[in-house]
Amino acid sequence: MRNSIFILVLLFTSISVLGQKEYDIRTIAFYNLENLFDTINNVEKDDEYSPIMQMKENRSKVYWDKVANLSTVLAQIGEEKTKTSPALIGVCEVENKTVLEDLAKTEKLKGENYGIIHVDSPDKRGIDVALMYKTAYFKPVHYEVFNPNIYDNNEKVYTRDILWVSGHLDGELIHIVVNHWPSRRGGEVKSNHKREKAAYKVTKVIEKIRSTDANAKILIMGDFNDNPTNTSFKEVLKTKGDKKEITDLDMMYNPYEEMFKNGLNTLRHGKELHVFDQIIFSAPLLQKSEAHKNYKRYKVFKSGIFNKSFLTQQTGKYKGFPYRSFVRGRFTGGYSDHYPVYTYLIREAK
Repeated sequence: MRNSIFILVLLFTSISVLGQKEYDIRTIAFYNLENLFDTINNVEKDDEYSPIMQMKENRSKVYWDKVANLSTVLAQIGEEKTKTSPALIGVCEVENKTVLEDLAKTEKLKGENYGIIHVDSPDKRGIDVALMYKTAYFKPVHYEVFNPNIYDNNEKVYTRDILWVSGHLDGELIHIVVNHWPSRRGGEVKSNHKREKAAYKVTKVIEKIRSTDANAKILIMGDFNDNPTNTSFKEVLKTKGDKKEITDLDMMYNPYEEMFKNGLNTLRHGKELHVFDQIIFSAPLLQKSEAHKNYKRYKVFKSGIFNKSFLTQQTGKYKGFPYRSFVRGRFTGGYSDHYPVYTYLIREAK
């Protein structure tokens, strides 16, 4: 299967130098699904933290309404350019593999044939990260999980695993690292060391990837609970917001740094705007020269925040916030308290 586009000057002005050619384009996305728990009682994991399990009635209806709502969002990410849903979707705040299987079987997604890679993590809330992939485009060859092994006052922090998946996207080997770093509970400064520790673990994952694939194409995605300018990114992962500053393999390109500085957000806390959800890239996914573009193999073309108006609360106290699905134990009919993020990878059609 192939989704191809003709890139014209009027369509993509930023790469007008390419002229009229045919390109393959794949959307890569990440979405925090906001407490996607099922309705089956699991006293070991979810009673305390699952909004659905705390409801007195209509649990089944709320669950399926939420699943349908999320599928509506996922079906639209990248559709404008690719005419289909994303080839790869990293997700977090999911209870188990079953909820993702239900998501993949919804009316909006059932024809897309998504595979799922999920591993239960030791997280205290019982939530995990996972990767959904279109079996027609992506062929996984390896996956592995790593826990950040964080301690706070000599007590282990039971947080989400980091998921690494390697596979071939239309025949090209890429590596996806899916994250959901520790929250800012207790305050940003007090909890900062936890996210720096998680970032350090990601650098170890990158080292392992590069031990067998020196010029690895790596996408690191997730809800990081940190903004692109925080030390976890700038000092530990060595991210840069300008592609021109990427001078060696140890640096990572983070397009969300500029978006954050320009006042965009993927979630809000009071008056504070945050870009906690991001996708960052290793140097081999970037163009070596802006003057001489080469799309013979997949490269990053454009990244963004999927913040359509229907995903935003239009009235009331939370006007302008992402239209979340649960507020004070009540299902709102919304989607998530985060906006999804996405990137387009493109290459010349073969």
